[in-house]
Amino acid sequence: MIAKLTGRLDSTGGGEAVVDVGGVGYLLFCSARTLTQLGTVGEVVTLLTETHVREDHIHLYGFATDIERDWFRLLQSVQGVGARMALGVLSVLVPDELAVAIGAQDKASVQRVSGIGAKLATRIVTELADKVPALGSGQIIQGDFGDDSGPLSDAVSALVNLGYRPAEASTAVSVAARDLGSDGGVGDLIRLGLKELAR
Repeated sequence: MIAKLTGRLDSTGGGEAVVDVGGVGYLLFCSARTLTQLGTVGEVVTLLTETHVREDHIHLYGFATDIERDWFRLLQSVQGVGARMALGVLSVLVPDELAVAIGAQDKASVQRVSGIGAKLATRIVTELADKVPALGSGQIIQGDFGDDSGPLSDAVSALVNLGYRPAEASTAVSVAARDLGSDGGVGDLIRLGLKELAR
């Protein structure tokens, strides 16, 4: 089992990266977001990996962060979601966005992923609903955005009124609340939420 690779980035493209480790080029399948974080060809990079061994192949999947690799594993626990589909989800939704979508049972956000229809999106948000907190992400989502009152809901509502989609607003407020901890009020959540949305 290969858990991590460090070497020179040889090439990227088509959802793949080749990392040269001591003269051996390892082909890794990666999410679009991980690929954008790798830097330029020739630089030294480190990728966390997941090894899949089948009768007809051995595939390596590469990740920029632990949480992305955890989500990759968790997504595949849902029937109908394979490794490539899990990477597709992580290419469209960062872990925080995915946690928000699942916590809010937001099937539409999950359906933005190519190849995921209404039934599979429903299965993903339903089956993973109880597993989101175990990943250390999204704890503030479940139970907090469902109420009609409170600073989190008020901040989300304010951003939606400014023209942002509910899923975008929820994600931005989630990130803001995580950064602020228990010190932030509605104004702070909106301010940091807008900053997050502007990135």
